[in-house]
Amino acid sequence: MQSTFPLFPQAASSVASEVDLLYFFILAVSAFFAILVSALVVFFAVKYRRRHPDEVGHDIHGSIALELLWCVIPFVLAMVMFFWGASLYFTLARPPADAMDIFVVGKQWMWKVQHPSGVREINELHVPIGRPVRITLGSEDVLHDYYIPAFRVKMDAVPGKLTTMWFTATKVGTYHIFCAEYCGTQHSGMIGQVIAMEPQDYEAWIGGGRTTGTAVENGERLFTTMACITCHKTDTSGRGPILSDVFGSTVDLQDGRQVVADENYLRESIMNPQAKVVREFQPIMPTFQGTLSEENLLQLIAYIKTLKAPQ
Repeated sequence: MQSTFPLFPQAASSVASEVDLLYFFILAVSAFFAILVSALVVFFAVKYRRRHPDEVGHDIHGSIALELLWCVIPFVLAMVMFFWGASLYFTLARPPADAMDIFVVGKQWMWKVQHPSGVREINELHVPIGRPVRITLGSEDVLHDYYIPAFRVKMDAVPGKLTTMWFTATKVGTYHIFCAEYCGTQHSGMIGQVIAMEPQDYEAWIGGGRTTGTAVENGERLFTTMACITCHKTDTSGRGPILSDVFGSTVDLQDGRQVVADENYLRESIMNPQAKVVREFQPIMPTFQGTLSEENLLQLIAYIKTLKAPQ
């Protein structure tokens, strides 16, 4: 059925079957009650129809047991759907710690991909099966949505923000990528494909690809050429905060707030440094809005994430 009926693409990821099971459970419950209610409406309409003009219906005093029954059953089913869906949501929202990081940038009307080794692709994504893959998504222009039906995963690529999604491919093959958010006149042509490969084939493909340096290497180069290194030093002599071990830490701001230094915090600090000024530092950092592309930002963030304090 999956090969002949396109509404049900094959399940090719570790979470696809779980997503399908929840979907069919909700569909079955909805269909059951829709048929039951429709049948009861027809049955009672026929059974209790008025048979002559002077007929008057009897008073109905109700039943507490029946009232409780049709309140409790929908409540229990709704809670099952809620907790099941919440559990699946948290599974999809938390990439494994050992996931391979891949950067994807949406642009009218293409998907630009960069692998950890620096190999780049457009509208294609090669991944090994059996290994978790974490996708960090950005957008250079408008709202897009990265959707892989066979993996049952999708995530918006939002301008001015980084989003993440993850999957583990389980079957070798080629699968569709769609943009699931209307993004302009050529939205329907913003498509691509995922090529899931055996791990040894993926390594061979990566080894044969052209690269201009890894994301971290390119980020380190940008960190130097954009003069970031002159303010963000490894000691307290710099005019900007020390960036070693900053990723994932809690940062104290001038206004008394505390924020976690995740990817979006780093991105905002580069593009709009006045938004969250670190305590004990002056708001002197210039904005890089319009100077750095979304790919440059992802490379800088990849480099900053690797900075560690000297032992």
